[in-house]
Amino acid sequence: MPPRVHIVGGGVIGLSCAWQLARSGTQVSVVAPAPGRDGASWVAAGMLAPVTEVQFGEAGLTALLLEAAGQWKGFARSLEEATGLDIGFNQSGTLTIALDASDRAVLDDLLAYQHSLGLTAHRRSPSECRGLIPGLTPALRGGIEVPGDHQVDNRAVLAALLRACRDSGVEFIQGVVSAIEPGPALALQDGDRLSADHVLLAAGAALPLIGGLEAAGLPEVRPVKGHILRLGAGIDGRSTPLLPRTVRGLVRGRSIYVVPRKDGSVVVGATMEERGSETSVQAGAVHQLLSDARDILPGLDEMELLEARSGLRPATPDNTPCVGWTRLEKVAVATGHYRNGFLLAPLTAGAVTALLHHQPLTPLVEAMTLA
Repeated sequence: MPPRVHIVGGGVIGLSCAWQLARSGTQVSVVAPAPGRDGASWVAAGMLAPVTEVQFGEAGLTALLLEAAGQWKGFARSLEEATGLDIGFNQSGTLTIALDASDRAVLDDLLAYQHSLGLTAHRRSPSECRGLIPGLTPALRGGIEVPGDHQVDNRAVLAALLRACRDSGVEFIQGVVSAIEPGPALALQDGDRLSADHVLLAAGAALPLIGGLEAAGLPEVRPVKGHILRLGAGIDGRSTPLLPRTVRGLVRGRSIYVVPRKDGSVVVGATMEERGSETSVQAGAVHQLLSDARDILPGLDEMELLEARSGLRPATPDNTPCVGWTRLEKVAVATGHYRNGFLLAPLTAGAVTALLHHQPLTPLVEAMTLA
């Protein structure tokens, strides 16, 4: 009888791990309140941006993100072939622009750091930026083009993963896990108890709400709130011309991004807020996102506000994800993916499958396992 694994969490990490494990011959159950709509995954933009997301002092994490990005083409092809669904894998690249001279100086420093790591990124003049994206404001002060940063449609990926999991025999159990018990077993809020050979904790920012983990040796996982908007066709029923690629910007020191979808809609995000587990949508945050997005792409004025939401990203103290065995017997974890859940999903799924089958990990993946 194949081993039974209960995966706690139905976001992109939990579903990717479930699909990969099921394909390897493991019996898998996903336990979550709303699989496919759990946590930050439903609210994400789906950017696959290891170069654009680079942060000073995080060279090790950047190497991990680059390894993950290299797996996405094959992962996207496999997922689309398995389901017949288009996941919106877009390889057109990313352009980051600066609105004023101070923003330009920050981008120049970032570009120098990207080059110091051997990353591919190109300085672009204002006219070159507008040549790439004609709808940009004439007031911009230049930017950085990164041809290797891509994107997917997050919700299309989640829909495809749900179908792929079901077709591979994954069982879905709707419920909230209140605690991990020896065995291992899951105690649910409704009183049910589920036993398994192994448990994988992929609950994202909800991980600290699960009891019984005091001796697990896990790093602190804190929620980082992010507001995100979706804009569609204008009131006249016409859609603005589709952006040819993702555009990001610095607007008087604030970060903004606008990500195109095939249907002409766009995703605008995202705030970074330390507010605990609070997820209300606040007018001030929506206003700031719209104002900054309009400053770099004035044509967004004509679009309809379809949706305003917020989600909670799971962050560790050093922003590095945590994947590996905990100190609890037969309990593994895959969490802390912060801003890069979609980018890291294929790599994490492969690492989890290797762990449960007692296979070796790559050195980069080994570095994010628990000590």
